[in-house]
Formats: sequence, structure tokens, C-alpha cells
Amino acid sequence: MQLETLTWDRVTGWSQPFPTVLGPTMVLAFGGAALGHTAAPLAELVAAFDDADDVVIVGCSSAGEIAGPTVGDDGLSVAIVTFETTRIELVTAEVRDAADSYPTGRRLAAALEALDHQSDLRAVFVLSDGLAVNGGALVAGMTAVAPPDVVITGGLAGDGDRFGSTWVIVGGQPRTDHVTAVGLYGRDLEVGHGSRGGWDNFGPERQVTRSAGNVLYELDGQPALELYKKYLGDRAAGLPATALLFPLAVRMPGRIARTVTRTILGVDEEAQSMTFAGDVPQGARVQLMRANFDRLVESAQDAAEDAMAAECSGDESGDGAGDPSPVLAVAISCVGRRLLLGERIEDELEATVAGLPAHAELVGFYSYGEISPIAAGTCDLHNQTMTVTTFRERPCVRDAA
Repeated sequence: MQLETLTWDRVTGWSQPFPTVLGPTMVLAFGGAALGHTAAPLAELVAAFDDADDVVIVGCSSAGEIAGPTVGDDGLSVAIVTFETTRIELVTAEVRDAADSYPTGRRLAAALEALDHQSDLRAVFVLSDGLAVNGGALVAGMTAVAPPDVVITGGLAGDGDRFGSTWVIVGGQPRTDHVTAVGLYGRDLEVGHGSRGGWDNFGPERQVTRSAGNVLYELDGQPALELYKKYLGDRAAGLPATALLFPLAVRMPGRIARTVTRTILGVDEEAQSMTFAGDVPQGARVQLMRANFDRLVESAQDAAEDAMAAECSGDESGDGAGDPSPVLAVAISCVGRRLLLGERIEDELEATVAGLPAHAELVGFYSYGEISPIAAGTCDLHNQTMTVTTFRERPCVRDAA
């Protein structure tokens, strides 16, 4: 596997020339939302690989572009990874309504499964419009079809704290209302994942008494938005952006205990409702959350260390750190974490880098939702987490045995 990372900004342009690639190549590009209107650097990136075979270019708008231990705005953070034995396939879908998110997830997963001729699908990396899609339903649709041993990670595109318009790259162009999913096939590919929060619950736990998908109407029989505003006080005037400071811990109904974090994407004053990035089902129990700054930073390193705990490691450390083979680490963190940490935001990224091997390359973006399994569990949509996915290609010791 060959790996290069580069950046673009309006002052200095590209940090280095585009590499020549030979073989199956995945290009990841995360950029400022404004680039969807002035797409010159994206066009340059796409044109650089026009003559190359087996190149898949994916990416999305962000609430900040991650390049190593730094974060930028209105630029591009790019990773170009060329595989030796891993095969890559790209599928896309348009989502015209949030209610179509679940069947869209099923269609995408089924399309990648249909291309799995050797039963070696290892991972799916998905990027979605951050506003038009119910991310929780999208992920539920994918996990309903994909084999349980396939790692699904990714995130929802961002638009800073504006919540105006987001995009993903489709056919080399920034497009709204779309989802892209990259399937990675091959027994030599190792994929790690980690997702951590670092938030504290506070206040009473309340029950969701009326909701529809990702729209919450009532808590304990009271209008949800009215109740939420009471907690925000003066900050309620800044909704929906100020809601990023106080997400909800949602304890899902059912026999299996599962708690996820949900962030508000929009509010409806007339209906007194709140729209979230993922489902908030009736019968769920919810509780407000607030930040613990030190734990937010520590959780970022924990997420990176979890990702490096590869299932098939050929070194004595057990986390792959002693193997010098290239490692691509993709960090997807929530816009709410960035707003809360403020000037300390690079502390989070430095902690993420500290949890990775010295030779790993880190790219990523601040998002409206993070997609990852928790530990070895089922994949889900998360908010307010740092999620890290690692990719490394090397012969698997388990397979060689």
C-alpha cells in the first residue's frame, strides 16, 4: 500500500504535486462547504486522475478539515492511497427525502454485496449529505443487509455551524442530497475502528412520548422544544447551533441496552419539534449531556488506540504499532466538539495523533454525525464523538497460519 496526504488552501494552493498512481486507488477529499460553489481545487484534483485506471474519488463538505494535528477551514485535506491487493468499488444514491434513508442504506449495501464475488468484502466507508438524510436510518438499512463481519464507518457532511447546505463528491462534482459508499475487498486489508465521547449526563431522565423517525415532538407529554429551551436559557436564541453544546443521550428501547448521542440539526417553532441526525424513537429515555473538556481530549486518544487494536496484528505489541507498513487514519469528529473546545481544538487532534503509530497519516473532517461500531458491537450513527478508522494492507498472520 502506498499513501500520500496533501492539503490545499486559498493562500498557498496545493502543498505538493499530485502523485502518479498505478493500481486501485482511493482518493479521500474533505473540504470547506463553500467549495461546493467555487469548485476549482476539486476540479484540479479530479483532473489529476482522469487518465488513471481504478481510481475512486470520494469526499464531502466539512465543519473543519483535519490534516494531522491541525484543523483548517475552507480548504481541502486529501489522502491518496493505492492498494496492492485490495479491490475498491463505489456506489452512490440520491436521497430526496429523509424517509427514504433506510431503503437507501439497504440498496447501497446490497449493491456492494452483489460485487462481492469472492466473499472478501472487508469494509464499507460511507459519506452522506448531512442535512437531507436521517443518518441513523441510513446506517440501520446498511447493517440490515451487510454481513455482520463487515466494518461500516464514515460520517455525515458538515457546513460549519450554519446548517445550510452540505455536499458529497459524486462523479467528481460536489452534490447535495446524495450518499456515497466505498466497498473495500481483500483478505490483506486490515480495518480498525474506535469511537469515544467524553461527555457527562446531567438533569432528569425523560421519556420520548411522541416522535417520528428523527423528529422529536414530546418528552414526558410536554412539547420537546419548549422543554429544551428551558435548559438552554439565553442560549436558546442561537438554536440550532447552540444545541451542539447540549446533546441528548438516548437510551434506545428494547432488550439490548444501547445508548447513543444525538445532536439537533434543526428546530420547528410552530410544531415545537426538534430534528436530529438520527432516530429518537418513542419509548426511548433521554438525558441532557454537557462537556468535560479534559475527557473530550482524552477520548480522542482512546478512539485512536481502539482503532489500532487490529484483529490481525503481526507484532508483539498487539496493536500494530511495531509494523512500519503505511497506515491511513481517518478521523471524523463532531462539529459540536469543535465549538466547545474552541482554541483547544488542536489538543483533540494532537491526542488523536498520539494514539497512532508515528508513521500513520491522519486526515478527516468535523461532521454532523459519525458512523462507527462501538467496540465489537453493531454499527450505529453517533454524535459528539471522535471516530477513527484505520486502513492498513499487509498479509494477515491469521490467514497465513
